[in-house]
Amino acid sequence: MAKKFHQPTRMCVSCRIKSAQNELVRLRCVDGGLQPFGGWGRSFYICKDCLLDEKKAIKSLMRQCKNGDRENLSNKLKEIIADDR
Repeated sequence: MAKKFHQPTRMCVSCRIKSAQNELVRLRCVDGGLQPFGGWGRSFYICKDCLLDEKKAIKSLMRQCKNGDRENLSNKLKEIIADDR
């Protein structure tokens, strides 16, 4: 019998759906700004479907980062998505 390997599951902060860790994008907030996860500090996950729906993603990022600057978060999210591809 083949051995099954454990895949960690994480939850998207926007839609609250649990997915495999490798299917989600890991981000973090530093001083109210958005950054890709760099290996240290507190972070959160967001699914790729929510990233495509910008309005939904920005609303959850504003809540997660405790930042009301919608334009800044939107621009930073677009930069991170472009660098990820």
